[in-house]
Amino acid sequence: MKNFALGALSGAVIFVLGVILYLWLGFAETRGDLAPSWFENSLMTAAVHASVRRHAPEVPNPVAPTDENLIAGGKLFISGCSGCHGAPNGTGDDSDTLFPRIPQLHKVGTEYSEAQIFWIAKHGIRRSGMFANGKWYPDKDLWAMAAYVKHNRNLSPAVLKALESKK
Repeated sequence: MKNFALGALSGAVIFVLGVILYLWLGFAETRGDLAPSWFENSLMTAAVHASVRRHAPEVPNPVAPTDENLIAGGKLFISGCSGCHGAPNGTGDDSDTLFPRIPQLHKVGTEYSEAQIFWIAKHGIRRSGMFANGKWYPDKDLWAMAAYVKHNRNLSPAVLKALESKK
């Protein structure tokens, strides 16, 4: 049993040192014009989702999803977020050229809650291009935008018409 434990510990140490050496010697691919491997993509996506779940407090959105608030949030999204996350009409889709792949929220929606969307918009995601908007926008605006993102796939005709005139 002692030899087995020593062998397992030695194997783990050698594996960790191998990974560190692999990264330190520059074998990890970092080019922005090359798609990440499935392993890197799944590992980093899982890490981001776990971190957001851990740090974003689950509180109800203080901004009700009324047409007025959804329009305000939609205008903020279109002017500040649609360049990367895509606009309601499908423009602004640069997801093939960006890493990590940026979700086109009007096409795929989101699994995040409104509180988590607010937290991401306010604090950003390190090394992803998702910057911290909390420095420029008040919480009320970010909550309105979070409500818009959460509801953007089933907006009322009045909201869609108002946002169409924004373009």
